[in-house]
Amino acid sequence: MRLFFLFIALLCAAPLSAQGYRVVATYPHDPGAFTEGLFYHDGALYESTGREGQSDIRKVRLKDGKVLRRVAIPRQYFGEGIVLWNDEIISLTWMNGVGFRWSLHDFKRKGSVHYKGEGWALTQDGVHIFMSDGTPQLRVIDPDSFKELSRITVTDNGQPVSRLNELEYVQGEIWANIWLASRIARIDPATGQVKGWIDLSPLVDAQGLSDSDAVLNGIAYDAREDRLFVTGKNWPHLYEIALDP
Repeated sequence: MRLFFLFIALLCAAPLSAQGYRVVATYPHDPGAFTEGLFYHDGALYESTGREGQSDIRKVRLKDGKVLRRVAIPRQYFGEGIVLWNDEIISLTWMNGVGFRWSLHDFKRKGSVHYKGEGWALTQDGVHIFMSDGTPQLRVIDPDSFKELSRITVTDNGQPVSRLNELEYVQGEIWANIWLASRIARIDPATGQVKGWIDLSPLVDAQGLSDSDAVLNGIAYDAREDRLFVTGKNWPHLYEIALDP
């Protein structure tokens, strides 16, 4: 009987296996875009890029990667993630504790937001904004005041998951790139537990890039058409993928 319960305990403690994928379509992506944030809205991709003096926010046409609109982040800031809220794009900066509100329609700057610590990425569920800062904790943010309401500690098999990076809300889950890893974590926002992993290492390897900074980063979901897009920093392509059952 003890051996039986030991077996059950080991089975429950086993790490989650990673889910595979297939590429549905391949699109051009600016290889000079150091991708920090990505979302899909009304037929277009919206992307933020990083690095001081080079950071910007873009509206990008999916089929050919053409930049339709662009606004520069002030040169002293390292741009990070973005999220759509009503008719605004909210953007973060890395280490300055300040972000910005931009008009979705013309990219004019409308105001700023403030937070403690680092800013990495943003997503939203229609009620709250979720923010990553490189730690195993996701901050739950009030969209209007940008005040922190609570935190979600993300764990896999009871162990904290650090380096949570670019985020996307997908069918009731928060999906997160893990900085320097080739996997996406599927997180239950109610518990913080990782429900599964998506292994994109073949896609990363296929880039053939020698730059260690050219990591997987960027998840966008088209809820209306149930389409999932991924890319990486300075990648020449963006991919529509479908997950294996």
